[in-house]
Amino acid sequence: MTARKRQSGRSVLVVLSLILTSAGALRLGSGIGVALANSPLETAAAPLDCPMPPAALAAALAGREAQVKAQEAAMAERMAALNLADQAITRRMGELQAAEDELKKTLAIADGASEKDLTQLTAVYEAMKPADAAALFQTMAPEFAAGFLGRMQPASAAAVMTGMKPDKAYEISVLLAGRNATAPKN
Repeated sequence: MTARKRQSGRSVLVVLSLILTSAGALRLGSGIGVALANSPLETAAAPLDCPMPPAALAAALAGREAQVKAQEAAMAERMAALNLADQAITRRMGELQAAEDELKKTLAIADGASEKDLTQLTAVYEAMKPADAAALFQTMAPEFAAGFLGRMQPASAAAVMTGMKPDKAYEISVLLAGRNATAPKN
């Protein structure tokens, strides 16, 4: 038990020494604050006493500033030119779009008229006597004749082809059979 009493006595001494050390540090710190408060302040004029920059440095900085201002002015001019060009391009694109729309309308009218003409001519060939139509188709280019025969009713086309020479009828048949051979399959 005596060892235990010695141990607790040492602990009390360590705690007491820490308390006394802390109190001394606080007293020393409070005195420093007062000393700093009573000390004379330094004047703010000291940084203003900087010597003037050398003349060469001042001239170089002025030259650089003039160069930067010139570049800024050139950039401003270029941006203004780009804005004008952008406006002109936008306006021109609008005009081109309107012209394209008008052209589409015109082509649609022309395509419709062309289709109407082909339909009417096909009806005329169908209404002809098969022998007369065969004589006419005999003189046509095979591609042209195949186009009309492909548009005709199968019975009318068969009657016309019956009146044609076999080699001409065969040539037209080959064209009719192969006209969709190159169409995509998927």
